[in-house]
Amino acid sequence: MAASIQLSPTANSLSDESRLRRQVKWLLLLRVFLLSLFLGTSSILQVSHPGLNLPPIVAIVFFCLFIYLFSIASAVTINRLNRLENFTYGQILADSVLITMIIYASGGSESIFTFLYFFPIISAGLMLFRRGGMIIAGFTIISYGLMLSSQYIDWATQLPAVIRPNAVTAPAILLQNFLIYSFSFILVALLSAFLSERLNWAETALNQTSRHLDFLSQLYKQIFDDITSGIITVDAQGKITSFNRAAEAITGYAAFEVMDRNLSKIFPGLLSAAQTDDRPTMELVRKDQRHIPVGYSWSRLNMPEVQDDCRVYTLQDLSRIRQMEEQIRQNEKMAAIGKIAAGIAHEFRNPLAAISGAAQVLAQEFPTSSTNHSLLTIITRECSRLETNITDFLQFSKPAVPEQTWIPLPSLIDECWTVIQQSAKFKSNCHLHTDIPHNFDCWADQHQLKQVFLNLIHNACLSMESGGRIEISAQEETASDGKVFAVIEVSDSGCGIPASMLSDIFAPFFTTRENGTGLGLAIILQIIEGHQGKIAVKSTVDKGSTFTITLPLPL
Repeated sequence: MAASIQLSPTANSLSDESRLRRQVKWLLLLRVFLLSLFLGTSSILQVSHPGLNLPPIVAIVFFCLFIYLFSIASAVTINRLNRLENFTYGQILADSVLITMIIYASGGSESIFTFLYFFPIISAGLMLFRRGGMIIAGFTIISYGLMLSSQYIDWATQLPAVIRPNAVTAPAILLQNFLIYSFSFILVALLSAFLSERLNWAETALNQTSRHLDFLSQLYKQIFDDITSGIITVDAQGKITSFNRAAEAITGYAAFEVMDRNLSKIFPGLLSAAQTDDRPTMELVRKDQRHIPVGYSWSRLNMPEVQDDCRVYTLQDLSRIRQMEEQIRQNEKMAAIGKIAAGIAHEFRNPLAAISGAAQVLAQEFPTSSTNHSLLTIITRECSRLETNITDFLQFSKPAVPEQTWIPLPSLIDECWTVIQQSAKFKSNCHLHTDIPHNFDCWADQHQLKQVFLNLIHNACLSMESGGRIEISAQEETASDGKVFAVIEVSDSGCGIPASMLSDIFAPFFTTRENGTGLGLAIILQIIEGHQGKIAVKSTVDKGSTFTITLPLPL
């Protein structure tokens, strides 16, 4: 992905103003330093060698005071101005006038300070570019020409000796000096402007490149952090040099915990497998010691001017994929079972009905205390249990598609409790307590949800052999993405479930009761998942269990 960053006109204007302000401040500082240096040196030479073409002491003192006062006033004023171009022109023109006065007072055409003209010209070229440099160069040429001409003006010869030239130079020499310096001024203005424009172009290009690199750096960092695959880079010694957020989520390690540590020490199987397989998978041990399946690949990291064997690893958590594969296999198995379920039910139900009916008729022929009557009663009871098992098996193997509507949960729980109270196995010392808002509704299939609560409440009663309390509560919760869920908890004070069995209780045909089918909780899980919901369980032995059902609600 390529990105192009250009400075806006407003940004350019602000940058130019800032640059010009900074340069003018340097100009003020250099003016004070350089002119003070030259004038101070001149005063020393004037005292030690009075015959040199140097400004008198009085003129030097005047120039120094003027430079200091003018520079201080300019430094105070610059912070109050928004547009500095005219102010800059004024400062440089003032320098040119001041230098002209110094040259005039130090011998005119024979002054040793004529070279000072180059400083305002160079300053103008650097700060005001070609146009400013040529304007100041033209002004300097005119000033220099007038200064040379003043040596032959009558009124100039009447000035006090301290401020007029000491000698009169021949006109041919003056013209020669004027032409040479004029050409030099124009050449210096052009060169300084050219250098300034190139420097400004280079700074602009550098700023654009810097911003472009910053943008790319932020972009690549964002991609590196937000990509769903874990990315780990290692140097030639196998030490981890980068670790993105996805890698943190997959491994459980924070980046600061693994940086500069050896990859083979933290994930020993990763390095060895990668050297022998193009697309390996492995069981990765997370920080919490949980084993998860991961797939990954690696490649050499080609770094500019780095010949070392650096590598980049990409990790992908396969836990969800494995679960989906397992679910697909389970669905395929259930589909196969469903195809034969109808035939099994037909073949079993008719004989069972005949056996049960015959046993009931025969039982009437024997006294209730006889052995034959007892045996026939057992046959009838077991036929009924087989019929129940077949019904559960059919329901599990061929689940119905839920027809969801709004269901008032409190009335549904009351109905389930009434049905269970009529059961022959109901214990009168088992009590139900609900904490559900009276207007709380669920979006579900009424028949299927009723079966869920019938099974859960029935199991809760069976787990409390000496009686106890069943509590059912419900509330709405909103997830971070704005989705709304109905969260229902069914708790009991029964015997609880051992931790070793918690992962198996929803498996088909898993049961701890002698007469249980092992399909009740499996059917509950199937119904809840058919509603795009979730069910979880927490249990403590001898203290009870809590089943938490989460059902999505339409917005």
